[in-house]
Amino acid sequence: MRILITGGAGCLGTSLVDHWLPEGHEILVIDNFATGHRGSLPEHRGLSLIEGSIVDGDLVGRAFSDFQPQWVVHSAAAYKDPDNWLEDTDTNVRGTINVVRACQQVQPSRVLHFQTALCYGRPASVPIAVTAPVAPFTSYGISKAAGEQYLMMSGLPAVSLRLANVTGPRLAIGPIPTFYQRLKQGKDCFCSDSIRDFLDMSDFLAIVDRVLNDPSVAGVYNVSTGEGHSIKEVFDEVVAYLGIAPDKPVPIVPVGADDVQAVVLDPKQTQADLGWSAQVGFKDTIRRMLAWYDAHGVTAIYSHLKR
Repeated sequence: MRILITGGAGCLGTSLVDHWLPEGHEILVIDNFATGHRGSLPEHRGLSLIEGSIVDGDLVGRAFSDFQPQWVVHSAAAYKDPDNWLEDTDTNVRGTINVVRACQQVQPSRVLHFQTALCYGRPASVPIAVTAPVAPFTSYGISKAAGEQYLMMSGLPAVSLRLANVTGPRLAIGPIPTFYQRLKQGKDCFCSDSIRDFLDMSDFLAIVDRVLNDPSVAGVYNVSTGEGHSIKEVFDEVVAYLGIAPDKPVPIVPVGADDVQAVVLDPKQTQADLGWSAQVGFKDTIRRMLAWYDAHGVTAIYSHLKR
């Protein structure tokens, strides 16, 4: 299979590369390395790389035309500066439109898009059903929601997965790498008074394979365990893993104006339609991530939130 992955040097993209290369697929990655890392991509005869941005429509068009992908995985996204609305719009809206137009030209058999759970904004209740209103209020959420809408109106054989916090190799966003790095350095931490759902990379890879290998699957799906856990619970797991005895309670602070107190996705529709459910529990998910940091370190930490 010829697979094109936009943003293929990021956490999700590189895990897909590692997952698919041993199966003999031919993979082309497009990445500008704004948040991805060149060193995360292996040297392999089945892997090709184009360094550039999906905002460059000519680059995207040539890449698709030359490679003729059978599967397209759209993982590229801008999120690292919440005040850079133009960058978010350029990448997440214009870039997605470029990918959609290129797909319409080459007609891949499957198109897969990754969506942030922040597309739901501040939900009326949790867990959030996939039928809940899309009401983002941040630049990242607004631009990602708009990109998804362009894809879903395109007529392509597309699926958009609205993702929980996927946890696995090279994770560079959120509380897990932050706590791990700061506690290892003997620095203080704080916890936001928020609740999130965390998904192990193995469960993410399972749903991706399920979606791409079944042409009958189309539309939008939540991908989550359906279980919410506080950031304090994450902190406690990191402390226990590192064997640290804090000398004072960790402060818990209210969420910021650009954050959401509770984001937990309801996967019931996904479970019913696709026969998929998460298999790895919360504690094992966190500890697998920490073990990976032990072996490889934390390469970077980004955030879609204001400091």
